[in-house]
Amino acid sequence: MFIPGFVITLLTFPGVIVHELAHQLFCRYYKVPVFKVVYFQMGNPAGYVLHEAVRNKAQGIMISIGPFIINTVIGALISLPAALPIFKFHTGRPLDYVLIYLGVSIAMHAFPSRGDANVIWNSIKEEGTPLWVKIIGFPVVGLIYAGSIGSFFWLDALYGVGVAIGLPNLLIALLA
Repeated sequence: MFIPGFVITLLTFPGVIVHELAHQLFCRYYKVPVFKVVYFQMGNPAGYVLHEAVRNKAQGIMISIGPFIINTVIGALISLPAALPIFKFHTGRPLDYVLIYLGVSIAMHAFPSRGDANVIWNSIKEEGTPLWVKIIGFPVVGLIYAGSIGSFFWLDALYGVGVAIGLPNLLIALLA
């Protein structure tokens, strides 16, 4: 089944917004000036953050992978209160289903983009980059590209469902 990318982007716009917010939050945490933030737009890319070049390459990697951390945590936390009534007691109300939708949408956009991978790649290729940053950076870039290829096969959607539905169900099973 082929669904155009703009339809998926429109349906999962909360995840795009949180993704860009995560980049911005990591920039602020590392005191990297942000010039412009587009939280959501109907185009490619669906959102972006323009910030000053980072001097510390490890911080640059963290800014790039920040959405993976933030979107995963927020997606899980938003869907968690809805999981019990829906999956354990089968008494879900409309708000519970909205929370599950938001959790899936947000977690689905956890993967860093190819643009994020390019930023990391260009940074670690520069002369003077510490070896430990290269050791961390090269696999991160590979994982981002693998995730990008996997999104063609709905890997991002599966991840979103796993975080927003799978994790809460696992917790329910462990606590039962």
